[in-house]
Amino acid sequence: MKKTVTIGLSMAILATSAMTGFAQNQNDIKSSNKHYLNQESNQIKSVEFSSMKAPSTIEDMVKTYSESTIKVTYKNGKVKETPLDYQSLFLSKDKIVDNNGEMIPAGTPIDAKGNPIVDNSVPDQPSYFVSDAPDSNSMIKIGGKMYIISHYEYDSVDNAGNSISGLPASMTLTQVDQNKKTGELTVNHAKKIDFENVNGLWTPCNGSTTDWGTHLGSEEYEPDARSFENPNSSSYKAVTNFANYYFGDKSKANPYFYGWTPEISIDNQGETSVVKHYSTGRFSHEVMQLLPDNKTAIFGDDGGNTMMFMYVADKAKDLSAGTLYAAKFDQTSAENGGAGDLEWIKLGHATDDEVKAIIDKGTKFSDIFETADSPTEGFTAIKTQASKNVEYLKIKPGMEKAAAFMESRRYGAMLGATSEFNKMEGIAVNKKDNKAYIAMSYQNGSMLKEPGSVKDDIQLPERKSGATWQIDLDENKKDTNGSGIDSEFVPAKMNAMIIGEDLKSPDAYGNTAAQDKVANPDNLDFSDDLNTLFIGEDSSMHTNNFVWAYDIQTQKLSRILSVPVGAEATGLRAVDNAKNSRYILSNFQHPGEDLEEKDITAVDKGKLEEAMKEAIGIQETGGVGYISGLPSKNYGK
Repeated sequence: MKKTVTIGLSMAILATSAMTGFAQNQNDIKSSNKHYLNQESNQIKSVEFSSMKAPSTIEDMVKTYSESTIKVTYKNGKVKETPLDYQSLFLSKDKIVDNNGEMIPAGTPIDAKGNPIVDNSVPDQPSYFVSDAPDSNSMIKIGGKMYIISHYEYDSVDNAGNSISGLPASMTLTQVDQNKKTGELTVNHAKKIDFENVNGLWTPCNGSTTDWGTHLGSEEYEPDARSFENPNSSSYKAVTNFANYYFGDKSKANPYFYGWTPEISIDNQGETSVVKHYSTGRFSHEVMQLLPDNKTAIFGDDGGNTMMFMYVADKAKDLSAGTLYAAKFDQTSAENGGAGDLEWIKLGHATDDEVKAIIDKGTKFSDIFETADSPTEGFTAIKTQASKNVEYLKIKPGMEKAAAFMESRRYGAMLGATSEFNKMEGIAVNKKDNKAYIAMSYQNGSMLKEPGSVKDDIQLPERKSGATWQIDLDENKKDTNGSGIDSEFVPAKMNAMIIGEDLKSPDAYGNTAAQDKVANPDNLDFSDDLNTLFIGEDSSMHTNNFVWAYDIQTQKLSRILSVPVGAEATGLRAVDNAKNSRYILSNFQHPGEDLEEKDITAVDKGKLEEAMKEAIGIQETGGVGYISGLPSKNYGK
């Protein structure tokens, strides 16, 4: 009997325990489901940007502003529409940089010793150079703090109004604070990034942010190493000017120091370190954009007679060694902006250290190539951005690696790659659809049919306003030698997707391209969860340049930002998750440029020029800022 009672009590206890556990499990499941359903219902189903009108008054033409809205539809059916706004962080002339205890302008370059570089062009009035050309931005979160790395591309005019060449460029690291309620960003402090260990920085244009939290910069319009050997050339003047400004020593001038991809890292204390990736090749680096495997990259090569390159790193998230390829473009259509297939020519494999060792030996162009002045047996005729003239070249024995990585475009052309792209600018990646996008800012010059040229792979109708192209990425591709390419993201086909429209004559605002279409696309960035491609213009064909949002699914194009007359919209970066806030970083540079050349009748041109001088000055400063009003990453909040 006692035993029976014991068994009964045990069963009762077990039953109670089971019921309690079941109830707890049910509560956990209900709680989990409720959390999931709440999370699911707050997720974004779609977004739609309204398109603001182009500025029509002097007041609007001289400022940076947005009158666009974003309408967000959530999966629970909720719809929320909010206005966008432009928030200025700082101007390049603002003294926000702490440089050895002295506050200097954000856009001031420094020399190898960290001293601000001085403009002595006006007697008895020395002042620091200040770039009016802020470009690429990366927002990086390290050690609980938020930083923005910004490029300062160039300063082409001194205080006396003279053109200058070879002025060292710079980047600024700005720590920003974030208002937890509103998401508003403010400057905490800023400092210049030190490039002494990589011989300084040459014309940094666009850039990108890696998935591992570093910034990839660029060095555009690499100095021509062939003409540098002529002391009367502009290349020699620019590189020696750079050496004099930066090192204080003209004998350190070397064109092969420049034309690379710098990578900038930030540690937990907010200190930066810089390396240049010599294994990614030397050309006019507009931007290096990594693809979803974090080892394959494609590049914008800015200028005329340029080339498309692809780099496949040996290891993911490590750009110190890899294989470089150049593309041959096989045109399939000249309609609707153009289309073509891509073949890939292997240029070679190298490590950063191998290429750097060749440079550090003092290798010159004439050590790599033999040259001829006319068609000669054994010499290959090419035409590239480097010289802009037909060249007849022959590689010296044993110098293939030097040619592949120090003269990548010339070497690629010798092997049959297409060197006819023009103004190949920004790149963005759509991971979900396995697509990339690349801006051809001006489809003219070398992209037209050129009878009698050494090579004529691209034969498109002239479109001065350019186009944004879509690139299809593919796997299991082989190079032209039949060897497999170690990447699942090889660009295989490309076609123009968003096309500009040239006008036969200027409109009343001086525009020579249709104002409701993109003209001369430059910066590109893509937001995966908004399914939107953002496009920034660098156009002399639009009197005011714009930032656009293009919905990949609906193909709706919306103007979302206008920058000051004559300015270029730069520094474009869609930041999808910055402590639950979302931003579109966007800068402007060289405001007021070429205003005097515009045929404007809709407003008083003289008054517009005066208003521009009063508002921000003409080519005196650029601005760094961001578009706000976007839905937060904490959906529905």
